Amino acid sequence: MAPKFSQVLSVTRQAPELIVPARPTPRELKQLSDIDDQESFRSQPRKLMVDCNGEGILFLEAEANFKLEQLGGAIQSPCPYLEQLTYNVPGSEGILGCPLLLIQVTRLMCGGFTLAIRFNHTMCDASGLVQFVKTIEEMARGANTLSIFPVWQWERLCARNPPQVTSVHLEYEEINNNSDTFITTNPNEMDHKSFYFGPKEVRVLKNQLPLHLRNCSTFELLAACMWRCRTIALQLDPKDTVQFSCLVTARAKDYKMDIPSGYYGNAVAFPAVHSKVGALCNNPLGYAVALVKKAKAEMSEEHIRSAADLMEVKGRRPRHAIKGNYIVSDLSKVGFDRIDLGWGKPVFAGIAGAKSIFSFLNRYQKEDGETGTLIPIRLPGPSMKRFEEELKRMIQGSTEDLFDITETRKIACKL
Repeated sequence: MAPKFSQVLSVTRQAPELIVPARPTPRELKQLSDIDDQESFRSQPRKLMVDCNGEGILFLEAEANFKLEQLGGAIQSPCPYLEQLTYNVPGSEGILGCPLLLIQVTRLMCGGFTLAIRFNHTMCDASGLVQFVKTIEEMARGANTLSIFPVWQWERLCARNPPQVTSVHLEYEEINNNSDTFITTNPNEMDHKSFYFGPKEVRVLKNQLPLHLRNCSTFELLAACMWRCRTIALQLDPKDTVQFSCLVTARAKDYKMDIPSGYYGNAVAFPAVHSKVGALCNNPLGYAVALVKKAKAEMSEEHIRSAADLMEVKGRRPRHAIKGNYIVSDLSKVGFDRIDLGWGKPVFAGIAGAKSIFSFLNRYQKEDGETGTLIPIRLPGPSMKRFEEELKRMIQGSTEDLFDITETRKIACKL
């Protein structure tokens, strides 16, 4: 249950308005890249294009009757007050014929404010969204010119001619896993909770690894831990197969993709690995870490170009696998927490919560100043309890803060 004061918490919104361009813009249709256009980022089939009609983006101003301190830890992911702090304008929830952005700014009684953004994922990835918000930051702080101008250049991530599917793309292949009932669980029976991993928890987990794996990244370590605990908690058939996918950006210089500064489209891939349930659950943590490292190693320039070619070859724009799959994205370094609109750094900045089979790593600073990683996850109620028990067992001697960051609460999987 949410804190008692939520019974009187209220937000008064002004009428939504369209913020239009300051001067006339070209009326044209812009084609999305084949990476943008995959079904993983949307719910409509068929090839999509952007109608540049100059109608603008939706913007709402709102006033709250509470202070930031009253929210306590509830402001971070998963936020139980999301429906008050952002608004789905009727008719704006679809893909076709809808605004690409919706922004709500809510003023708090203490003088602070929340900035909530709902965006169309076919248009940009997390790095692209941060780039957009950084532009808002520069404008809000009086910059005369922008440091980075937006770049379209969708053709950089389109299929080759002719298409050449040269990589194995497990991420788009459904698994024959009959024991995974996660997707069929009633959304109202899902629990949504975040778990905090500070330096102590990371150290405890790394000490469980063999020496040759202790140089793993924090993402590899925590993603492996979450995947293993989640699989144990779901009590799947040991003979069934599960999949781990991670979102890897192609913007890194290592991949030599030459993604220009200012490109805000999706520049990510979902490399994946498989494991038998029994092997993942019964082996030490190092087994899962090695698999996560293997998934990340699949990422290359050729892999993402092959993925773009696969979209073209398949025609129906395949989406990522669902059954038996768990997808983790690292947002702790993209820069949400460094946004400063003139009032200082945010108390919390990141994705509103876990989404279905997705979890996101968010950078988080506790009240005592310690900085760590906050990871939200959705699970059926009984599975969440088993997840916590397994995680407690792995983090021997850790503080209870690992589990007290947010309350467990039942909410629909609709974010």
